[in-house]
Amino acid sequence: MKNRWIKNKTLALGAGAFLLTAGISAGTAMAYFTTYTQVSGTVPLSLGEIETIPDEEVTDWEKRVTIENTGDMECFVRVRAFAGSQYQDGLVYSGENWSLAADGYYYYSEILSPGETSGELLIAIDNMESNQSFNVIVVQESAPVIYDGDGNPTGDWDHILDSGENVYDSSEEVGES
Repeated sequence: MKNRWIKNKTLALGAGAFLLTAGISAGTAMAYFTTYTQVSGTVPLSLGEIETIPDEEVTDWEKRVTIENTGDMECFVRVRAFAGSQYQDGLVYSGENWSLAADGYYYYSEILSPGETSGELLIAIDNMESNQSFNVIVVQESAPVIYDGDGNPTGDWDHILDSGENVYDSSEEVGES
């Protein structure tokens, strides 16, 4: 009988210690779950918007392409032209501050600030020996300027922004693009 009393006493002391510990930490837990704060007023947050609009002028088998930044953030732009398979290799590009990259795009090396327009990129067709009609389609993309840890500007081309602006003029002759 004495063993039973000791065993029950040990269990009672253990249970009491557990309840005491739980009671001490309950106040902290309740404070955590019931603490709140109120604020007043608002602060507008704007991440900015990039919108670029291409301008294409067609004269004498050449397209002259410029890109205007009409948004409110700095951006980088790139351009690529597509023609029919027999003309694709005959596309000739030229323009100051434009350079070809391994992905086939021509990148404008300068940052376009809001309201600025890129330098002109001339896209011409070389070796025109066919009388078939064709069209040269210019695709332009823009990316926001981001800065690396050293403060160097770069463009994040995995997250491009496309204005969806279409500059196709249906009044142009198909063979004169």
